[in-house]
Amino acid sequence: MRVWLNSYKASVRLIPIVSWLAPANVSEGGLLKPSVQYCWSRLGWRPDIIVGDLAYIRGQTKREIREKWKVAVVTKMKPDMSIIAPFENTRCVTCPQGQPLQWLEYSEEEDRHFFGVRAADSLCGQCWEVSNCSREFDYPPSHHETLLGLIPLSTLPAQQLIKQARSWIEPCQAFEKNLLGLNSQFLNSLRLAWCLGLIVDAVVLLRNLALLQGDSQTNLLEQLLPKQSILDLGL
Repeated sequence: MRVWLNSYKASVRLIPIVSWLAPANVSEGGLLKPSVQYCWSRLGWRPDIIVGDLAYIRGQTKREIREKWKVAVVTKMKPDMSIIAPFENTRCVTCPQGQPLQWLEYSEEEDRHFFGVRAADSLCGQCWEVSNCSREFDYPPSHHETLLGLIPLSTLPAQQLIKQARSWIEPCQAFEKNLLGLNSQFLNSLRLAWCLGLIVDAVVLLRNLALLQGDSQTNLLEQLLPKQSILDLGL
């Protein structure tokens, strides 16, 4: 689990907060819940939003994390998952008669998402149910943990997280591997790999601490570094 260091603007920085080294037959999806548990028990803190890989995280795991720690787990839809109502696709929510809806808010007290008709040229005037319709609809997060959860997949914040934040994970990890020479390492011992993993995390943390506290200096490669943009989710 890595934390996006939003306070450092010169480049994208992902800081390791919880690391696991396990045999290849251990599912990565099973490590997310204990990672959040570790953050909460040792640091008294947990991330508000986790952007994960769609292939590893089960819906039940997302639900347990949402209910216990109020953490939003945002992932793409798996290719074999079916779209269910009120979603027409991952970016469009509609009423039972097909009118596109806009996400309004999530009510924590009621534990429900509220969607409403906000289009100027809506189809409501031609709907046979218009006299009995409030033009607002609500659904619990448990209706579908991937499509809804705490941040509905159809919203701009969710799309920004998936397209902007999620896409930096692999490049940042590859950069760290190349910088530390890990691509040339092959360790056939879990215990030795664990020791090396602790050293790597320590190096990454110390380097980022130095970047945050050190004096600003001209970097000749500054134009080649990935730039950190402001991730305004509008929440």
